[in-house]
Amino acid sequence: MKLLVTGGAGFIGRWVVGKLLEDGHDVWVLDDLSNGSLANLEAFREHAGLKDVVVGDLKDGDLLDQLFEASAFDICYHLGASINVQDSIDDPKTTFLNDTVGTFYLLERCKRSGTKVVFMSTCMVYDRCHDDSGIAESHPTKPASPYAGAKIAAENMVLSYYHAYELPTVVIRPFNTYGPFQKTGGEGGVVAIFIKNALDGKTLSIYGEGTQTRDLLYVEDCARFVVEAGYSDRVNGQIVNAGLGRDISVNDLAQLIVGDPSRIRHVEHIHPQSEIQKLLCNSAKAKEMLGWEPAVSLEEGIRRTSEWISSGGLG
Repeated sequence: MKLLVTGGAGFIGRWVVGKLLEDGHDVWVLDDLSNGSLANLEAFREHAGLKDVVVGDLKDGDLLDQLFEASAFDICYHLGASINVQDSIDDPKTTFLNDTVGTFYLLERCKRSGTKVVFMSTCMVYDRCHDDSGIAESHPTKPASPYAGAKIAAENMVLSYYHAYELPTVVIRPFNTYGPFQKTGGEGGVVAIFIKNALDGKTLSIYGEGTQTRDLLYVEDCARFVVEAGYSDRVNGQIVNAGLGRDISVNDLAQLIVGDPSRIRHVEHIHPQSEIQKLLCNSAKAKEMLGWEPAVSLEEGIRRTSEWISSGGLG
């Protein structure tokens, strides 16, 4: 198939691109490099299936027209987005324009060409989990940040194109994803930042009390989920979660990574109003509709990520 991956030079995007190439497809990447890096795609530079890497903005209508006129895409994996919750609170306009308006521009082009849209949303749209049965797709949403609000708005547009125009679309909500190629600095995820600081002999800083929990999904499991959602017609018009099905407090995560309580400190939360106290995924729908289950445990995923960072991995 001919496939477009927006945000394909990003952390999850590069794993999705790798999986699609492994499966034998022709892949085009569109990325403005605000979060991604061309270095993330270096391993695929000589791959015959990687047809083009276009550096550009989703909101550039002329650029999108050129892309879609040059290639009749079968599926668009739409991962391109502003992804930082704290940034969205400080600058909601940028997040709204990229995540909601950018998605609209893309939907219009996909509608004209009949291209299926796999829309990458986020677990951050959910209200907190109240028990150990986990968050299923019917769980209440709560846009506690402009990032979550922009994603919910974009989700609704994506699903409206399914109902109004019969365009094949699916909304996917992966839980907190980590692994090799994730940034280890301020914009990175908690696992990557903790591991880097632990390896560098630094203190691990936790926002707030650290009792908040996260369901941490290894990136290769996430990429496999993203790709399968595109291949399957069963999930068209659906919202589908993916997570490990196990949550861990940030305090326990820090202890698991550094092993020394004296190297852990708590600092004041920058935006406590955007915090979700408990995140635990129920992936029963993904298992039933896609046959998807996570394969990598948290301990194994942390081991692989530590190995990658300690070997001088990018990020």
